[in-house]
Amino acid sequence: MRNIKNKINATKKTSQITNAMHMVSASKLKRSEFHIKNYVPFVEKLEELISNLENTKEDFTHPLLTSREVKRTCYIVITSDRGLAGPFNNNIFKKLTQIISKHKSNEYVIAPIGGRGYNFVRKKKYNMLTNELILLRDDIKLEDLRNLITKIIVMYLNEEIDKVIIIYNHFINTLIQRVETKVLLPIENKFTEKSNEFYIYEGGIDSILDTVLPLYIQGLIYGYVLDSKASEHAARMTAMKSATDNANEIISELELLYNRARQAEITSELTDIIGGANAANTN
Repeated sequence: MRNIKNKINATKKTSQITNAMHMVSASKLKRSEFHIKNYVPFVEKLEELISNLENTKEDFTHPLLTSREVKRTCYIVITSDRGLAGPFNNNIFKKLTQIISKHKSNEYVIAPIGGRGYNFVRKKKYNMLTNELILLRDDIKLEDLRNLITKIIVMYLNEEIDKVIIIYNHFINTLIQRVETKVLLPIENKFTEKSNEFYIYEGGIDSILDTVLPLYIQGLIYGYVLDSKASEHAARMTAMKSATDNANEIISELELLYNRARQAEITSELTDIIGGANAANTN
């Protein structure tokens, strides 16, 4: 019985920990959703600006908009730094492994964001863009990603890579997060919305594109990082709730087992007492 009691106490402590982690993740998820909501207008304004530039210039071309034969692809892979998030990271790893299996060694390079992805890529001995470890902290800033993004853009402009794809977990709701792949470079021409307003840009449209398009790429990547962070919190929240529910179920089963054992012990003691009393009366 003491062993059962110890198991009950240990499981209760586990339940308290997982429940606390569930509540923390729920709070962090709300914060992430708030950041995403406030960040989306920034990217939308950049898209609006690029659309206006496209409407102004008949020959709307730029190296970051131009497709070419793909000889080498860069994959940006977003994972978490920590575990205890259900299949959050493993789904990314499965997708990446599936993609890399179709490439020769000289046809790809990987830029991991997040400690788990970094360790996975190193363990698999995949080609890495850089050995720099970029941790995906809860308070990650665009500045933390700027060096990596700049390196990728420069490599694309120098034709060292011909395509850039990002792999991440897209947040749908607290129960569903879906692995998605998006083409970042070349920038897909989706700026089709026509504006009735006419703008005059000083300094020439080409020079403006040289500034705006890299800024747009930075904005997209950071937006996907925020999206992935929300997915991570949601996945961990779900995993911790499931762990708490399982722990509580185990506690109920152990308490039932304990009560039965205690009842059997009491019954045995009563039987011994009654038996002893009967023996005394007989004498």
